[in-house]
Amino acid sequence: MLLAATGLSPQVVTETIYALSIKQRPAFVPTEVHLLTTLEGKRNAELTLLKGNAWLSRLCGDYHLPAVEFSPKNIHVIGMHEPLQDIRSESDNNTAANHILKQVHRLTLDANCALHVSIAGGRKSMGFLTGYALSLYGRQQDRLSHVLVSNPYEALPEFFYPLPRARVVYDRSRRPHDASQAEVTLANIPFVRLRDGVPEGLITGDESFGEAVEIAQQSLQAPRLIIDQRNRQISADGHSVRMPPRELAFLSWLARRRVAGKGGVPCPMKGVPETEYTLPFLTQYRAIIGEMGDDDRVRGALARGMESDYFSETKSRLNTRIRNGLALKIGVARARMYCVGQIGPRGQQKYGLLDLAESSIEFREVTP
Repeated sequence: MLLAATGLSPQVVTETIYALSIKQRPAFVPTEVHLLTTLEGKRNAELTLLKGNAWLSRLCGDYHLPAVEFSPKNIHVIGMHEPLQDIRSESDNNTAANHILKQVHRLTLDANCALHVSIAGGRKSMGFLTGYALSLYGRQQDRLSHVLVSNPYEALPEFFYPLPRARVVYDRSRRPHDASQAEVTLANIPFVRLRDGVPEGLITGDESFGEAVEIAQQSLQAPRLIIDQRNRQISADGHSVRMPPRELAFLSWLARRRVAGKGGVPCPMKGVPETEYTLPFLTQYRAIIGEMGDDDRVRGALARGMESDYFSETKSRLNTRIRNGLALKIGVARARMYCVGQIGPRGQQKYGLLDLAESSIEFREVTP
């Protein structure tokens, strides 16, 4: 699909399709075209691209391109309930931002579709908002571009694309120019794809533009983990997750090692309990449950040392609780940073809080 932000010059649509299909290699031939525009922009697009000379159909015919799906329903006028004639106020700009965000989100839902976004038309704010929305929702197969047209053709209202044969078009001074001599160039614009790093809740498209930007900004900040032993919970990026004592003790033990500048620990070998893990783990467990807490069951499980199954099961339960508690709030990739990860080649893996800096971990301990 091609999505283009357009204003009073719908020529950017045919110019972009020409550049994508004829000039670019490999060619990107859109099967579907969508426009983001105002009421006046919609009128201009219908009169020139669909009616009158029907320049979009003429382009496909001149260069033997397959038919492109494009109709009035593909022209999305900004303003959900009250279509905008133009974008002239702060309120209009906010409306445009929210509308553009939802359209880009909708068009990126289909995993089997590649979306090419053009920001060549419309007001500068429309182009910026459309590009930023693609940065929030864009996938690996999506692209962003601006089309460049040589002088004087970019200012000629009768020019829509370089024709395969000579044809005279006139500028405002009635000087003639050959439309077949125009040069159209596609400027691909690299952009940062934030989609995989932002919360899953953002991908639903329910947030306003401002809210989406704020959430994305939070996901780029340095991680911060607070282990609250007093209330048996953790706080990650300001979001709390309740923890059972066993899982919280396991996390606290590995977090203490991280704060002390120590590395991760290997999982005990099958049938060979690790006695050195028992004391630091039990120390954290007892700090969490308090002096009146019952630790008989845990002490019994660790009587011979920490078994491989005990280590793996506790780690798995801890990571599952962290992912389930944080993924919708801060995103899957971000939540993974607070999980116990592994590093090292097969058979030599060590486990710990590998993605957190020592300074990003804080403890709130039980007061005696």
